[in-house]
Amino acid sequence: MTQSTGQTSSTGCQSGDVSLHVVQGDGSSKGPLKRNNRMGRRRAIVLMLVQLAIIVHVIIWVLSREYGWFGGRTITPIEPSESMEFSKYGVINAGLIFFVLAMISTLILGRWFCGWGCHVVMLQDFCLWIMRRFKIHPKPFRSRLLLWAPLVLAVYMFIWPLFYRFIIAPFTRPELDWPGISMHLTTTDFWATFPGVFVGILFLGICGFATVYVLGAKGFCTYGCPYGGFFAPLDKVAPMRIRVTDACEGCAHCTAVCTSNVRVHEEVRTWGMVTDPGCMKTMDCVNNCPTQALYFGPGKTALGRKSVQRAEPARRKWDLSMTEEVVLAILCFLLFWSWRGLYASVPMLMAIGIASVLTWVFWRTWRLLRDPNANLHRWRLKYHGRLRFPGYVFGLIALILLVLSLQAFVIRCATWNGDRLLKRFDMPVRMALDPARPALSESGEVSARAALDAYGLASGIQKGGIGFADDPNVLLATARIHLILGDPERAIRLQEEVNTSFGPTEAVSLVMHQVMSRFEPSEQVVSFEDAMLERHPEWLELRIAAIDRSMMTGDAERVHALIQSGLERTPDALALLQRRAVQLVQQGQIKESIEVMKQYLELAPRDALAWATLARTLALDGQRAEGDAAIGRALAVEPVVPAVLIEAIGYYMQTGRSGQARELESRLNQYQQQR
Repeated sequence: MTQSTGQTSSTGCQSGDVSLHVVQGDGSSKGPLKRNNRMGRRRAIVLMLVQLAIIVHVIIWVLSREYGWFGGRTITPIEPSESMEFSKYGVINAGLIFFVLAMISTLILGRWFCGWGCHVVMLQDFCLWIMRRFKIHPKPFRSRLLLWAPLVLAVYMFIWPLFYRFIIAPFTRPELDWPGISMHLTTTDFWATFPGVFVGILFLGICGFATVYVLGAKGFCTYGCPYGGFFAPLDKVAPMRIRVTDACEGCAHCTAVCTSNVRVHEEVRTWGMVTDPGCMKTMDCVNNCPTQALYFGPGKTALGRKSVQRAEPARRKWDLSMTEEVVLAILCFLLFWSWRGLYASVPMLMAIGIASVLTWVFWRTWRLLRDPNANLHRWRLKYHGRLRFPGYVFGLIALILLVLSLQAFVIRCATWNGDRLLKRFDMPVRMALDPARPALSESGEVSARAALDAYGLASGIQKGGIGFADDPNVLLATARIHLILGDPERAIRLQEEVNTSFGPTEAVSLVMHQVMSRFEPSEQVVSFEDAMLERHPEWLELRIAAIDRSMMTGDAERVHALIQSGLERTPDALALLQRRAVQLVQQGQIKESIEVMKQYLELAPRDALAWATLARTLALDGQRAEGDAAIGRALAVEPVVPAVLIEAIGYYMQTGRSGQARELESRLNQYQQQR
């Protein structure tokens, strides 16, 4: 059997292609290789069980929301990408725990999880199985530099946020405090971090079929998976790996059946074991070895392979020259940057899949133009310098993909330019709504108009842009500019369009609520609040905003209704308990307010301002000793925070102790002078 690892050129085998001749144990060739699929079937069953567990998880979440099981909550997604929440915000979730356990197991067993537990591997293996049914045998694309893409992406996703927050931010953004570590193992919105159905289908097609077709079996794992970026180096220290006995006859059956693109026969001949970190422990090589020479067991790690070297390692073959490597690495980065987040729809992993596939397509197009002969699987694209019909079709597809990529690049550049200009004159929504704020400077006006032009270019065709669809982030940025320029009606229309076209989100609805509260009649604002909270009763921040607005308008009945309905759903919501206590004080129900405040402080014992508020409320009820204890707790937690000091001064003045009040006033003045 002959298995080529590259695409044919004028000589039938490019530089970098490897012809692999599989022989039988006696050294003679005896026809096509027969695969033993027993291990493959076992692995397929395990992967299908993993997929079934994912489906069951989703079904339980849907039913819990529908029927109120478990309070409408379920375990957070058991997906490694969820670990980014820890890198960004210190949140420990099920995805992080799972990812850490997977990495620990990789330190011992090697990269087994990829082969036996990853649903994307199942997708790629399924696509490979279908292709083989149609006599299509994808050949691995071998690149030196692009192999680093998974590790670079992993560092960007999981290491860079921590590095930025602790090393860079103290000098550039000192207000960016670390929120601390928190646990978040359950959620009411399981699908919040996942794309919609349409994007999900595209992801399956690109990261499943397309990557396998052009990059080879497990092509996405090789050039796009950030988790593999961590698993691959950890695999090098694993004692458990594929090893060989003296029964090996060098027949290369193992390499022929490997779907991880590992040249197993060369590895075991050189090192006595497989050291390639691309090995996913599928066991196909072990199961298909005609002499049973391969096994999975403990021994030396890949880091110590020099001490057990048996032969000179075979020279690695690559499909690209070094010049091509550098050019394609830059091209892959630009494609990833262009497609990532396009129309606020393309997730990061899908973007790297697109970038990897398009990088190969454009490289192959270059080779099609340069080389006299070119094939793609069974298709002859070019022969003796003349393009065949499949070559014209391939060239047309490549041209369309090039135009789409250039369009994506221009949209991303325009969006980046708009974001850059917006930073020059941006301001908080509350400040933009303040009628007393100073008008924009002339340079601010110029930047605002230029930003609108940039965002206009990035908009959909129907709005005069070049995009096939609108980007909600572009629409929201445009709305923000119109608000700053003093056109709140247009800002509200754009925000309503985002909520209508893309589905309402709490962040957008909060901004709409702020703007409407300033410019719209109270009845219209109430109608908006009720509509949003009826559809999304879990939106706590919008509920709090509605409560605060109703408190300002003196609508005590509505305040009570909003607080009660919120507490029925989330009885331990700190913000609701806090406002319930305030409402009770306003109604003169001091004792009831004290009980609610104590309930709140059991959940938030380090809220110094709440302790100070409790102290003043206890003083109103004549409980001076308890009030002194509460104000002491407040000052112990935050001894120099101005808001706490002001409350403490008020407490001591309220209880007739002006001496202690003056001491705290002195402390407050010293702190303000130091600032």
